[in-house]
Amino acid sequence: MTVPARDPVPADALLTDLYQLSMMQAYWEHGLTETATFDLICRRLPPNRNLLIACGLEAALEYLEGVAVTAADLEYLASLNRFSMDFLNRLEWLRFQGEVRAVPEGTPVFGNEPILEVTASLPEAQIVETYLLSTIHHQTMAASAAYRLAAAAEGIPVVDFGTRHAQGAAAGVDTARAAYVAGVAGTSNVAAGRRFGVPVSGTMAHSYIQAHERESDALASFAATHHGTTLLVDTYDIRRGVGLVIDLAERQGDEFDVAAIRIDSGDLGANARMAREMLDMSGLTAVRIIVSGDLDAERIAALAESGAPIDGYGVGTALAVSTDAPYLDTAYKLAAYAGQGRMKLAASKRTWPGRKQVFRQIDAGAAVRDVLGTVDEAMDGRPLLETVMSNGRRVEETGRPLEAIRRHAADSLAELPQFVRGLDPAEPPYPVIVSDKLERAARELASRLRAEA
Repeated sequence: MTVPARDPVPADALLTDLYQLSMMQAYWEHGLTETATFDLICRRLPPNRNLLIACGLEAALEYLEGVAVTAADLEYLASLNRFSMDFLNRLEWLRFQGEVRAVPEGTPVFGNEPILEVTASLPEAQIVETYLLSTIHHQTMAASAAYRLAAAAEGIPVVDFGTRHAQGAAAGVDTARAAYVAGVAGTSNVAAGRRFGVPVSGTMAHSYIQAHERESDALASFAATHHGTTLLVDTYDIRRGVGLVIDLAERQGDEFDVAAIRIDSGDLGANARMAREMLDMSGLTAVRIIVSGDLDAERIAALAESGAPIDGYGVGTALAVSTDAPYLDTAYKLAAYAGQGRMKLAASKRTWPGRKQVFRQIDAGAAVRDVLGTVDEAMDGRPLLETVMSNGRRVEETGRPLEAIRRHAADSLAELPQFVRGLDPAEPPYPVIVSDKLERAARELASRLRAEA
């Protein structure tokens, strides 16, 4: 059911590339205003990714509902001396009135599958390209990196510590949300907790220890202020730091209320074993061990395989900037205009024409392949693309709760074959095939385009 009219969140229409506006003016001037369809895809997966976790849809829809050009925007554009007054007058009334189909957030996707499809008048669909690519690209990249970290940890919680190394503060907030969707247990980012409901978690920094004359005083005072806290033990010497926590427990007796220690340096596996042995010998078997410091999926997997007594991982840079795959080959390409299929023939960047659907085919409860077909095909399998916006408004009154998106991601991942869910490159990759009907339509259009060229 279409949502009733409501006040949208204002969105900056100039968060776009100049050439989008230049094309819009030419479209309007030459009458190219019929309905167009654009696909947002990742052409191919990074070499070290077997899958991507689609993310960023809620932010994209919020932008589309609120995008508008202000008087200040028009004044700035006029100062560039590039645009006609007629064009600027048209821009004043710009609102997105189109339709969006998308895979639900948290859905695993593969190369060349539409993550999102926009259908609107050509100028409307064009100007939103930059924002949609930026948002879907970043959050999908973050969610995909987070999935690998969570998978490597084999059920041990991973917490996002990455905001300080994110590519901008806003990126840190979005990364925290995307990471939670993909299976990370929480974040240190308080803004993400407030805005999205991501569980927040944190310990203490070395500066708190250093601000005291004695490390023992620092640990005791922090524990007195924060009950059930985590104490950092490696500012000077790990063995000594763990010993000070044990001393604190002996002094406080039944009042001792420290939930965990954190180790942030050195050989994390060896240090965790040493700390576990010391704690257990002192009767502190309930005190957990958290590790952090330059962790990535490979290091976490190695620690998990070694059986190191670790109860949680804090990951910063590797998640915040997706160090092993810092960008995706995303694109936003015209698939149809005025009822006719459109495609690109450039080598390695060929696209598929027309409105499409992705069918995930299941056998005995497990996904066996995806089929990329036309929107009007009837085919075995679960269709992934759903209508999420109509006439410029979301089709549901509110977005899906974050916990529901997270559960969907977990359930969708669980139905994929194990060889795809692992960290090692899948051989062969998960199969994505093209339907005969779509293949035929592409072949006929390509032949015509070559003939006309």
